[in-house]
Amino acid sequence: MPNDDRTKVIHRRTPESAAMVANVKRAMAITTALNRLTFDDADEIRALFSELIGKKVDESFSLIPPFYTAGGDEIRVGRNVFVNQNCTFYDLGGLDIADDVMIGPNVSIITAGHPLEPSQRRSTTIGKPIVIEKNVWVAAGAMIIGGVTVGENSVVAAGSVVTKDVPPNTLVGGNPARVIRSIGDN
Repeated sequence: MPNDDRTKVIHRRTPESAAMVANVKRAMAITTALNRLTFDDADEIRALFSELIGKKVDESFSLIPPFYTAGGDEIRVGRNVFVNQNCTFYDLGGLDIADDVMIGPNVSIITAGHPLEPSQRRSTTIGKPIVIEKNVWVAAGAMIIGGVTVGENSVVAAGSVVTKDVPPNTLVGGNPARVIRSIGDN
């Protein structure tokens, strides 16, 4: 299983795996409280999300519950970020969301996975970072897999599965997502 500086490998029954499980429990408690709130509870949503990620989010941050995560402490968000309802962010590998990003409903951003080899699958968790650059729109039901950077001003079409880097200023779609065309202001 390849390992570079961007990959986090956690083996079962280690201090790192115990810390990961404890962090999941912490995140579940916070998201349970967050998911009881409504759109009108924006200040409380921001406060709980700030607690979840361990850093105060900007007043321009907006999230519509429900929201799910398996950690939260590896999520970093910029200003003017919007996260629609029913999104899942598995952030073990690190998740950076830049300014002016819009994330549609039912989007899954998954930095964690397991080895393909059946004998190792249950014993190891692998985290690879995801970077979503400035002014990206991730449309409804899209999924982004660990190790991917989504370039500035790009759009991930609804229902797409992103397994490779997305160049800036492009529309990608499909499964696996591929470049459909360049985009920009006309």
